[in-house]
Amino acid sequence: MNSRLSFLVKFSILVVIEAIFCFTPLGSLPALGPIVATLAMVPVIVTALILGTKAGAAMGAIAGLFSFIVWTFMPPVPPVAFVFTPFYALGDMQGNVGSLIIVFIPRILVGAVAGGLYQVLSRVYRKKDALNMAISSVAGSLVNTFGVMGGIWLFFGAQYSATLNQSMLWIIGITVLSNGIPEAIVAGIIAPVVSRRVKMS
Repeated sequence: MNSRLSFLVKFSILVVIEAIFCFTPLGSLPALGPIVATLAMVPVIVTALILGTKAGAAMGAIAGLFSFIVWTFMPPVPPVAFVFTPFYALGDMQGNVGSLIIVFIPRILVGAVAGGLYQVLSRVYRKKDALNMAISSVAGSLVNTFGVMGGIWLFFGAQYSATLNQSMLWIIGITVLSNGIPEAIVAGIIAPVVSRRVKMS
């Protein structure tokens, strides 16, 4: 199998996995008690690790598109869907162009950061591939958490805070602890294992 065909096959398989994680319950894992960690960023990170930074960013854009579709047509939490799509409104809460930035840019940056960091670490620590992948995976996952929450604070801080009846600092802190950290741990374990297995095949 030539390199281009191999690239397309691997990328296509990861797109299918991304779709499964985004559109079915298989993309969620129980973390701590009622806390749920999503697997949606794992295919993005794996793509970045095995196919490169540009491919990872492209997969991030696809993940953003899938997320946009979910929040537009089947929002899991309707009261806050407006922050992820400009085509959803609830009372006075209406999404706008900021919604598109929130749903796309952090996902794209996941692939870009994970891939770029992995390339840098691989040049500096050539014999620590597993560790390099783990660090890059955790960093990529956290980029999504802080990117999304930062975007919400920037574009919809007052509305989001009013909807949840909590201060934005409280919301960001709870989100990082309940979702961001578990998701980063999951990504830091699963993405390197899968990536190393694929690279050795």
